[in-house]
Amino acid sequence: MNVMKLFSLEGRVAIVTGGRGLYGSAISEGLCEAGATVVIASRNSEKCEEYASSLRQKGLSAWGMALDLADDLSIDRLVDDVVSRFGRIDVLVNNAVDRSKMVSLNDATREILQSSASVNLNGQILLSQKCLTYFVKQKKGNIINISSMRGLDCPHFPFYPPEYGDQPVNYTTEKWALVGLTKYMAGRYGRDGIRVNCICPGGYNGDQPAARVADDAPFTRAYKENCPLGDWAHYDDIKGPVVFLASEASAYVTGATLVMDGGWTIW
Repeated sequence: MNVMKLFSLEGRVAIVTGGRGLYGSAISEGLCEAGATVVIASRNSEKCEEYASSLRQKGLSAWGMALDLADDLSIDRLVDDVVSRFGRIDVLVNNAVDRSKMVSLNDATREILQSSASVNLNGQILLSQKCLTYFVKQKKGNIINISSMRGLDCPHFPFYPPEYGDQPVNYTTEKWALVGLTKYMAGRYGRDGIRVNCICPGGYNGDQPAARVADDAPFTRAYKENCPLGDWAHYDDIKGPVVFLASEASAYVTGATLVMDGGWTIW
């Protein structure tokens, strides 16, 4: 097959959770640009549909839908609605992350940890479970978990000045868990024609002023000075990895962790 056809996602239907978020926007756009119909899903369905509409104006196929990963009925409803509307699901990208319950080890409580894991780990497992019921029937399917460089290492605490506070224990733990979940599902469902892989992205400063770290902040300087490629990730950088893993270009790849961190974790 021609190599460009291997990367094509024409006729595929993909769900991207948190598809309007920091990395989610680029993931959704990249899958659309490769030819997929993309369902952008999060608790803020209006925000998702607004972004989907902007992609449709570019001639791409994208739709916004509601999803609350802490609600089992919401998970079932989303997947059933996607199948009903589009007739299939080919790709699930577990990208959503709830950062509102991030907590240091000293301040952690069972309630906070359980609330965080309900979305950032258990919700991902249960959404995957629901999609897998369709993938097994199709004898084909693809799950891509978006972890983080934090799923491969731990925060380098000396880089964080006191005003940043202590780094959250649950973010690192949950991101490591996604790498393990990837391997588990890949091993369990490979014989059903289902591939499961993971991307561990590095730091991306984004385009939202309220969420950006200042260019002259101590952490920004430390990150750039210690990252082998010397910069934050850029908007397009995750498009290639996610399209590769979603397409036939990676047909013999499963259980893998694709590291996209500018070389951060090689030290």
